[in-house]
Amino acid sequence: MDRQLLKAATRDSFEESDSTLKETVSRNRSMVLARTAEGNTCLHISSMHGHGGFCDAVLELDESLLSLVNSDGETPLLTAITSGHASLAFSLLRRCNKPGLSDSIPRHDNNECNALHHAIRGGHKALALELIRTQPALSQGVNKFNESPMYLALTRDYRDVFEELFAIPDIAKKIMESCPWLAREENDSGHTPMQMAVRWNKAEMLQVLLEHDWSLGYAKNSKTGKPLLVSAAFQGHVNVARELLRHCPDAPYCQADRWTCLHEAIEFGHTEFVEFILGAPQLGKLINMRDGKGKTALHHAVRKCNPKIVAALLRKGARIDCTMLDQNRDPAIWELSEAMQHAKTLNWVQLKV
Repeated sequence: MDRQLLKAATRDSFEESDSTLKETVSRNRSMVLARTAEGNTCLHISSMHGHGGFCDAVLELDESLLSLVNSDGETPLLTAITSGHASLAFSLLRRCNKPGLSDSIPRHDNNECNALHHAIRGGHKALALELIRTQPALSQGVNKFNESPMYLALTRDYRDVFEELFAIPDIAKKIMESCPWLAREENDSGHTPMQMAVRWNKAEMLQVLLEHDWSLGYAKNSKTGKPLLVSAAFQGHVNVARELLRHCPDAPYCQADRWTCLHEAIEFGHTEFVEFILGAPQLGKLINMRDGKGKTALHHAVRKCNPKIVAALLRKGARIDCTMLDQNRDPAIWELSEAMQHAKTLNWVQLKV
């Protein structure tokens, strides 16, 4: 590559290097296509530095630069993203999105990471969303580390990106068919795609995953030991719990310390979820199950001073044993002693059985 051209790409200006350089390059297009020892063109160099001005100027001379790759397998678009220049990447993406150049958008580097992989990993959510809309096929890419864009969105907890990916017809099904192991991959918190689908109340995605492999419904978080039903109860997501039980009628409902999904729903005040559990035949035993301290669902409902949930439990009549004692030999009614001030402010007339 011409030394002056390299300086111009680095400084973002033809004029600062040599006032006649642009004219020389325009007469000799082969200069624009020249490379460094690392395979970088002047557009790659300028993209590394985030110089939009030079990029625009050189692309006016030859847009084919957008399709050329360096020794890392990167197009200038990939270089801009991996170098952290999202605004420049937006500009290059718009230029690439035209006949004859659009094939450069889905190109991947030597690690088989495409632009969407890098945008998500780099934290460029707006760019990731634009890439999905511009080139939906990017969503199906799986790199050498067996990572799909959907998996990366899950691990980064990018709900908006995940939802945009999931909106692509059959994307979850296609990923499961080509890379089934991704459904069991965990992020740093031990969450799998299944657990994130529960967390975000994505019953449709849960259905796709379970139809492909119903054993996924029995998995627990490897770090917390929390099963899917307890996760659903934490958020009060009845739809995902119903879908889970449709595929796995005996899905795990409690943690190692015997804390159940019913205890969890009561703890966080999800009355609808409590009523769902009480109406599910396969979860009937939970109403009298004790946690690690011997407390039943009724103990927790009284402690939380929630008349509606207490009423829902008592409506089960003979199925609930109100005489059960915890490890301290205390019945549920004694839980009020620790929450008396709060209990006085509530309308216990709501407690209709």
